[in-house]
Amino acid sequence: MNSSVPLTKFGAELLKEELHQLKTKERRIVIDAIAEARSHGDLSENAEYDAAKERQAFVEGRIAELEGKLSAAQIIDPTTLDAEGRVVFAATVDLEDLENGQKVTYQIVGMDEADLKLNKISVTSPISRALIGKYAGDVVEVQAPSGPREYEILEVKYI
Repeated sequence: MNSSVPLTKFGAELLKEELHQLKTKERRIVIDAIAEARSHGDLSENAEYDAAKERQAFVEGRIAELEGKLSAAQIIDPTTLDAEGRVVFAATVDLEDLENGQKVTYQIVGMDEADLKLNKISVTSPISRALIGKYAGDVVEVQAPSGPREYEILEVKYI
């Protein structure tokens, strides 16, 4: 990865916690499982050994992936942003659907931290792309799977 990966401060902390868990606990569990399977003798027909080796490959791959993302991360703390009311990465945006009047709040985050249940949407999502650079009071059109939708930006916060 040679380009920077935007992450909120919170998202970076979550990735660091997962990396720590994998390195300090999961690795030890896998090593112990491999040692246990080896003690059973013939490795050529040892399903426990094969499963432990597969788990080891997954854990080591995930460690490498997380280390790569964190080393390429551009960590952004939304509380330190001064975007003069503009919607930017890490901003929290209050919207109103102009068709049905429903209000929703989203935070624009990196791809790895997006979680619609927590109202965190990826910076690469259609709604984020429509919002970036806009201000409170602006109306944006989003190309949703169900067709175009219009939202009014009610408020932009950096929290």
